[in-house]
Amino acid sequence: MMIRTMIQLTEEQMKALKEMAAARKTSVAKLVRESVAQYVVTAIKDSDREEKRRRALEFLDYIDAHPEEFQDIEGKTDVSVNHDEYFVQAIEDDLR
Repeated sequence: MMIRTMIQLTEEQMKALKEMAAARKTSVAKLVRESVAQYVVTAIKDSDREEKRRRALEFLDYIDAHPEEFQDIEGKTDVSVNHDEYFVQAIEDDLR
């Protein structure tokens, strides 16, 4: 079932839609429906992505508040920041 609706577009938008419709041998209405369908799918994905981003930031805040829970076997909590330095130290220790 289709529902009739009215929208307002700029002259440039309408011109572009008419050109696209002519090139594709379809109607402006069909292009608008396809565009809306794509937007809805993208908006859902963006919503999911935003939720994941929010949860990741909450977890980073948790890590900052509880550093004792996130350390390596030597008790270091900054390995992700200083991994190159620790790697060089480990190699140097092995060479001794």
